[in-house]
Amino acid sequence: MRSPRTVAAVAAITIAGVGLLAGCSSSGSGSDSSDGKVSITVASLIPGSDKAAFKAFDDRVKEFEKANPNISVKSEEYQWTGPTFATQLAGGTLPDVFNVPFTDSQSLLQAGQLADITAEVKALSYAGKFNENVLAVAKSGDKIYGIPYGPYAMGLSYNREIFTKAGLDPDKPPTTWDEVRADAKTISEKVPGVAGYMQMTKGNTGGWELTTTVYARGGRMETTDGGKTKVTTNNPVTKEALQFLHDVRWEDNAAGSNFLLDWSGINQAFGAGQVAMYPSGSDVLTALVQQNNVDPKNYGLTALPLSDSSDAGVLVGGNVAAVSPKSTAAQRTAAVKWIDFYYMQKLLDKTQAIADAKVLAKSNQPVGVPTLPVFDKATYDQTLSWIKPEVNIPLENVAPFTDKIFDANLVPEPNKHTQELYGALDSVVQAVLTQKNANVDQLLTTVDTNIQKLVDADK
Repeated sequence: MRSPRTVAAVAAITIAGVGLLAGCSSSGSGSDSSDGKVSITVASLIPGSDKAAFKAFDDRVKEFEKANPNISVKSEEYQWTGPTFATQLAGGTLPDVFNVPFTDSQSLLQAGQLADITAEVKALSYAGKFNENVLAVAKSGDKIYGIPYGPYAMGLSYNREIFTKAGLDPDKPPTTWDEVRADAKTISEKVPGVAGYMQMTKGNTGGWELTTTVYARGGRMETTDGGKTKVTTNNPVTKEALQFLHDVRWEDNAAGSNFLLDWSGINQAFGAGQVAMYPSGSDVLTALVQQNNVDPKNYGLTALPLSDSSDAGVLVGGNVAAVSPKSTAAQRTAAVKWIDFYYMQKLLDKTQAIADAKVLAKSNQPVGVPTLPVFDKATYDQTLSWIKPEVNIPLENVAPFTDKIFDANLVPEPNKHTQELYGALDSVVQAVLTQKNANVDQLLTTVDTNIQKLVDADK
């Protein structure tokens, strides 16, 4: 659910930042003290992350404070949601450093809800090395309002242990949607109580994942011509994607019985062995290990099946580390120093890359989780060579994804009222899974009409 721009350069594996999915926070900004010491609050991890993950984060905070004795850092856990952000923004309780999805960064910066950190970013020695297609999600004109990190591509996560129990070869995951359906049916028949395949359905994630599968088939949810955006969810490809979900549910009985799953919910179900396959961000293993006790040896990641259409592509997303517009000038400077230290240096500096990887590995956090590059490929490849000794996930288990992503057509998420669109599509996905004869045409027409009104009102 995180990307309004196309990511041009692609790579396969990078170190797992422990805060990849952390969002904003629940207490107020820090303050400047009379002794010249600057206090800032920073987003850490999602609530529910394991103790080892928090320890790894706290260890990094200590390293930062040692290197920057004039800065005091208070970390707070949080998980991004649109309503939570809006509430905390209105209440003035955002931290100095928080994270927002690619999809929301443009609307937030246009609304003045992200601080202008242009001067601070341009002062960084590597400011010219950013992949401009990635940095664009946090820019307006020449102004910079955040630093992107952890970009990812969508893939198909699967449970290797369940594949084996079902008599399937975990080293040969499905490569077409027909194979996904067939494997899902086999799993649900041979491993009782397991949904062979499932998608997210609520909290805007249902629309996000439906969009993912529509893109993979060559469809689009919005089209733009002459600067005018038209909402186009009611199209043959969307109906094909929904028909697939219908058939897995109603004909094959391979979608389980819980049809109200958001991101955390489906991760929990996957970790509990209740779901064998689901579309996911390529970086999800970090959260699965931290929150759901998934053993990386049992985790597999393969490329999403793509149709023969020239428009078929892989949805991409990511996060933006941003600074509160209510932070003081000194806090903005300190905040960018933290972002540089925590998110960027492990991609650029050998000592920091190895230190970060060692902290993660020592805390049994995954190192080697597939994402996409923030900088150029040469920088990316160099980083990988530095941390190779610390990689602790079976790279062969994610090779079905990493071997193909270089050649994939990467496609940005819809960029007009994205979250509203996803939320409206949630109800369509839920209807298909709970009503055998749901009127898909009517449901999609309603989505198009309602979201088009929002798009047109922007003029």
